[in-house]
Amino acid sequence: MDRVTYGKLSVESGPEIENLFAEIRRKFEGTPAQLIPMLQRVQRALGYLPEQALLEIARMTGLSAARVFGTATFYTQFHLRPMGRNIVRVCRGTACHVRGGTRILREVEKQLGIQPGESTQDLEFGLETVACIGACALAPTMMINKNTHGLMTTKKVVEILRHNR
Repeated sequence: MDRVTYGKLSVESGPEIENLFAEIRRKFEGTPAQLIPMLQRVQRALGYLPEQALLEIARMTGLSAARVFGTATFYTQFHLRPMGRNIVRVCRGTACHVRGGTRILREVEKQLGIQPGESTQDLEFGLETVACIGACALAPTMMINKNTHGLMTTKKVVEILRHNR
C-alpha cells in the first residue's frame, strides 16, 4: 500500500479511497453531469485527486479517463498532487506586474524552493500564481490562504513567510 501524507491526514491509498468511494456511491448516481461534484468531494476529503480516484470516477460515470483527467486539469480548484497547508498566491495581474510582481514571485520561489503548482517537501506551503487578486491599489500583492498582503517587497516576503511557518 502506498501512504500519502497530507497535513495531518495520512492516507492508505487502497482502503481510504475505497471507503471514500463507498460514500460517493451512496450520494451520487454516477452520471456524467455529476463529474465536477464528485471531483470536488474527493478533493475535499483527500486534499488532491490521486490517479486511482480519477480512474474510479471515470468508471463510475462512464466517461473516459482522458475526459476526467482533462476536467481535473482544466479547473484550477483541482490538484493532482497534495498541496501545502498554506497556499501562497502571487498576483500576476497588470498592476502587480508593472509594480514588481515578478520580483515578488521570484523571492517566494527562492524562499520556499518551489515553483508555481508545487508544494514544499513538508507540505507546509503550496505556491500558485493568479491572474488577479483584486487589490490593484496595493500592488504588488500576494495572499497566504485568505490573507492578502499588499505593497509587497522582497523583504516583506521573507518576513511574512517566516511569520507563517
